[in-house]
Amino acid sequence: MNTSALELSFDTSMMWVVLADGRQLGVPLAYFPRLLKASAAQRQRYKLSGGGTGIHWDELDEDISVQGLLMGVGGRSSTQRIAA
Repeated sequence: MNTSALELSFDTSMMWVVLADGRQLGVPLAYFPRLLKASAAQRQRYKLSGGGTGIHWDELDEDISVQGLLMGVGGRSSTQRIAA
């Protein structure tokens, strides 16, 4: 199965990833605080890396792996850490 990303789109609360195998994956923006806080224009300035295995936003300093999305891994920025 080819799980490479082909394209992304966004609505007010979700990131939608179209995969090469025909699936479309919906991920809440709340999983990625930098994307959640970004403007619509900033979200659209992404690059697919590694033949679509990763998604990168230079301006937002955000990198997301498609495999991580499929495994349910959210962002790991310091704003998401919960004090013990």
